[in-house]
Amino acid sequence: MTWNWEQPGWPEFAYKSNSLADLEQQFLVRSGEFIGAIKHIGPEDQNSLRIELISDEALKTSEIEGEVLNRESVQSSLRQQFGLGGDQRKIPPAERGIAEMMVNLYETFAAPLTHETMFGWHKMLMSGERRIEVVGGYRTHADPMQVVSSSLHDPEVHFEAPPSSKMKAEMDAFITWFNETSPNRNRALPALTRAGVAHLYFVSIHPFEDGNGRIARALAEKSLAQNLGHPSLIALSYTIERARKAYYSALERNNKDIEITDWLVYFADTINQAQGNTIKRVDFYIAKAKLYEQLRGKLNERQEKVIARMFREGIDGFKGGLSAENYIGITKTSRATATRDLQDLLTVGALTKTGELRHTRYHLNLARTKD
Repeated sequence: MTWNWEQPGWPEFAYKSNSLADLEQQFLVRSGEFIGAIKHIGPEDQNSLRIELISDEALKTSEIEGEVLNRESVQSSLRQQFGLGGDQRKIPPAERGIAEMMVNLYETFAAPLTHETMFGWHKMLMSGERRIEVVGGYRTHADPMQVVSSSLHDPEVHFEAPPSSKMKAEMDAFITWFNETSPNRNRALPALTRAGVAHLYFVSIHPFEDGNGRIARALAEKSLAQNLGHPSLIALSYTIERARKAYYSALERNNKDIEITDWLVYFADTINQAQGNTIKRVDFYIAKAKLYEQLRGKLNERQEKVIARMFREGIDGFKGGLSAENYIGITKTSRATATRDLQDLLTVGALTKTGELRHTRYHLNLARTKD
């Protein structure tokens, strides 16, 4: 098997730019929509939204790699690092590390990329990690760096990266390329094209023993932020995680050649989906704030707890809607009280109802916030 880094011309990737033109334009239009939407949120709510969006990206970029983190710990760490207070809980190393990396990415997006940038991110991600030899540096082991399927009896090599002896030279070239293709430089590239090449280029080198996928996605977000001129807050990992198999399939299809139009179209479309998801979540957050304002003083403690729980489910909500059993489970109340509470929530306009009898389901009444 011959890999892309073994091809003549590496690392000068080839692609059809006209295949990306419409996607690039769509990205610019939606960037304007995001800026317009965020203006409707006050400073305090913007801080809360920023924590929610960044924490979701931190959680999802970890989930893509099979690591499930605690949301409350990640959010607490983010609030502390942004100077927004937060509880005094003891935060595990993994949650603290990914939060530190995301804050650093957010605050230093405009800075040129350096080896030290990525070494710092790697130290944050590997906080408390004892399995690997080199933390905060490129791999040095003599064994091939391979991406292998998990089957013990018949493992399949999906990719083999350049040997460790080439890491310094490969990463010198990558950093030079990244900085020279940034806005206002001679080799400047359009936003989606640059982010897509950056991601594939980096994971093809696979310079670290672990954490390459998370850092590749961080680099894509840094690239997008630089092209936009502000932190992107784009739900990239959130969107990738929802179709993880397609993500890995696209990577595998494009790791054997330096013609990567297929990858760039896939990644550009994913970014645009992510941008759409972000705008939906901003709209959801605005609707949440409006609904709470309209319900101020109208709910009892049980009802407030359930409404807050429903909002934590996000834009997808409870699968199939909230049932009376869900309400009883959340509030630990009787069925008779749950029935009265739910009827009151319908009366004040907090919820809408679908179905009848045991098939009755309740949904947040976000439509009333558009009035």
